[in-house]
Amino acid sequence: MTDKAPSIDAEINALKDEFAFLGDWTERYQYIMDMGKQMPTFPPEKQDEAHKFHGCQSQVWFDYEWDGDQLKLIGTSDAMIVNGLIALLFRVYSDRSAEEILATDSGFIDDLGLSAHLSANRATGLSNMIEKIRGLAAERAA
Repeated sequence: MTDKAPSIDAEINALKDEFAFLGDWTERYQYIMDMGKQMPTFPPEKQDEAHKFHGCQSQVWFDYEWDGDQLKLIGTSDAMIVNGLIALLFRVYSDRSAEEILATDSGFIDDLGLSAHLSANRATGLSNMIEKIRGLAAERAA
């Protein structure tokens, strides 16, 4: 039997601690990009229009499935920083129930300082990804 994943709150708190440990935003950007490099490979055959996520400046491809009550997310981007932001979101939201996702305040993005340190386009794209994930959860919960 595998251990249960940390709660969303525990994962967000871990991210806050990790970001606080890093000295400046150059180190934090590098950390985010490193997170993106560790993501599973997104299937090349899904890098098509049907899986393209519109609402980001960079090209983003996104897919999901429900495994029981757990949302499984996979995605990629052609931009390293965006790929890292996707990894960060998936760390928080993947393998969660619709109820857990909907109960989580997306304000953790501000708490991490991301909103203030991303370009307006990247911040909007990140917000759009969160809205998409929350929308999937709301559909499932309905």
